[in-house]
Amino acid sequence: MAKKICIMGLGYIGLPTGALLANRGYDVVGVDVNSHVVDTINAGHIHIVEPDLDTFVRAAVSSGRLRASTKPEAADVFMICVPTPFHHDSGNIPSPNVDYVLSATKMISPFVKQGDIVILESTSPVGTTEQVRDELAAAGIATDGVFIAHCPERVLPGRVMIELIENDRIVGGLTNACSTKVADFYRGFVRGRVFETNARTAEMVKLTENSYRDVNIAFANELSMLCDRMNIDVWELIRMANRHPRVKILQPGAGVGGHCIAVDPWFIVHAEPETAKLIGTARRVNDTKSEWVIGKIVSAAAEFEANSGRKPRVVLMGLAFKPDIDDLRESPAIKIAKKVCAVIPEAVCCEPNAKSVAGLNLVSIDDALLGADVVAFLVAHTPFKALDVAGLHVIDFCGVKRRE
Repeated sequence: MAKKICIMGLGYIGLPTGALLANRGYDVVGVDVNSHVVDTINAGHIHIVEPDLDTFVRAAVSSGRLRASTKPEAADVFMICVPTPFHHDSGNIPSPNVDYVLSATKMISPFVKQGDIVILESTSPVGTTEQVRDELAAAGIATDGVFIAHCPERVLPGRVMIELIENDRIVGGLTNACSTKVADFYRGFVRGRVFETNARTAEMVKLTENSYRDVNIAFANELSMLCDRMNIDVWELIRMANRHPRVKILQPGAGVGGHCIAVDPWFIVHAEPETAKLIGTARRVNDTKSEWVIGKIVSAAAEFEANSGRKPRVVLMGLAFKPDIDDLRESPAIKIAKKVCAVIPEAVCCEPNAKSVAGLNLVSIDDALLGADVVAFLVAHTPFKALDVAGLHVIDFCGVKRRE
């Protein structure tokens, strides 16, 4: 049994994973380049919002099983849980950025020895696990004796501590022996089933899961724009259509955000742009939805001013990429808010899960509706559902005020 684990990256996946494993009896060192994050964790606190994570971290640190550091150490298992964003190139298709993965691999290379396990958990373009192997080989490591595999995370923010244990996992090794060795490691703490495959398939599985979601969200978002032009309540339309036993349309929103669905489809499109036409179109539809939302808010403000003779107080409700979390990564609401505020400098924002957001004027829920004229709901946070918006010009882009 592996006794010591080194986790590279202490974000939304690395920290929960490290805390879980430490509470299962492993000796865990978590590595992050941000010294503030390291100090916060070593004090038994957390720097992100996730239900129950604070309890896991506090217990793990108190037991001495979890430590944070800015430098990796020798271990039996190395887990790479760093971001994999994309380059915002001038071209039409963003290109994947695996620099953090390769940097983390370089950092652990002096400590990797024969018999060790190296796991890439970061969602990555097809072929990245092979790049990890090649990076280790370039450092002089005989990779034939190291068990290297990809096991993509597949948890939902807000349920991470539950789904890390309960969800099925896909383990794709560079060899069959790698798959078996790494799968056995996960079976030690995962209650869901652990399936073995090859690395490229495992990489594509995660990209496929998120592309599937993106395509279906794009359908809902396109419906919402069509219904607006046709003067149809999209929420009622979807509710009625979903009464069909084989139809399950998702709910539209202000766009698509987060570190997965808004990013991962581009990895496929970038690799095969002439074949991945549907996936690419869906990604553009969801990006277009955010621009459409901006236009609707600006138009509503202009209409109010034309009718009343004064500038409206515009309030943008919600900035996270999904309800009831603090995660702002790739959030369409952030992009919408910044562009709206560039046109309407007086506009204010309300995000109950964040203390501040650079470049935006945040107000509390209590103050948000005071003197408000135009209220745009961008994220369906639970506290927003109880707000009294009678008499205000409300634009509900996320269905927070819809009738069930």
